[in-house]
Amino acid sequence: MSQPKHINYHKHFGWSYPVSLAQKLYSILWGPMLVVVILAVVARSFGVVYPSDTIPLATLVLATGATLLRLFVAYFFSLIVAVPLALLVTSGSRFESILLPFFDILESIPILAFFPVALLVFVRFDFLNGAAIFIIFLSMVWNILFTVIGGLKMIPRDIKNAATVFKIKGFSYFRKVLLPAIVPQIVTGSILAFGQGWNIIIVAEVLHVYLPASTSAHDLFGIGNILVAASGSGQTNVFIMAIVVMVLVIAFLNFFIWQKLLHYAQRFRFE
Repeated sequence: MSQPKHINYHKHFGWSYPVSLAQKLYSILWGPMLVVVILAVVARSFGVVYPSDTIPLATLVLATGATLLRLFVAYFFSLIVAVPLALLVTSGSRFESILLPFFDILESIPILAFFPVALLVFVRFDFLNGAAIFIIFLSMVWNILFTVIGGLKMIPRDIKNAATVFKIKGFSYFRKVLLPAIVPQIVTGSILAFGQGWNIIIVAEVLHVYLPASTSAHDLFGIGNILVAASGSGQTNVFIMAIVVMVLVIAFLNFFIWQKLLHYAQRFRFE
């Protein structure tokens, strides 16, 4: 089962929250700079030639914004699907014995196996953005689902017994017992989900590879598409600039959103 893996990630992220000034600087500044320097050194060691091709910074910013919008929309749908499913799985042993193996199988199927079929469906409605969001959603939803299931299973028996004694049921039980129990797991699953989303964004935005008789005109505007186009055309400067922008955006999201949420979620952990 996947729960132990996600629980370990939760512990790691909880411990790695930056507290000191040096840790904060590393999280938001030195860490991203180190990634960029390593990429530059690797490129130079392989004899990469830097042509004069460039791309306006405004274009990179707009492309990154378009990519982030797809990621957040897919994340929103992942959240509203994964949490109810996790509650359903843990609502009884019968549901767990049927649904959990089914979800394990679905998670094991390569995400790209769904992509051509999804494209054919969304092309009929002339909604290629929907295909991209759908494939990102598939890459995200399992991380949230299994971490939330793990969180629900970690609720101490004493807490459940106390809820029974005080006759806390229905929505009150969800608000006072279940919701606090899954807040840390939702944050952890969200971090893992966004990591998967960034991994799949190149595939999600470069659609012509999966569409029959199509060209790059069918691709979606975004940072992933720019990376692929720059790599294919030998525009190394554009590729490096896009990588730098992506690294900086990921670093800012990590520091200003995920790390803050991780720190906030610690108050809900059962000791």
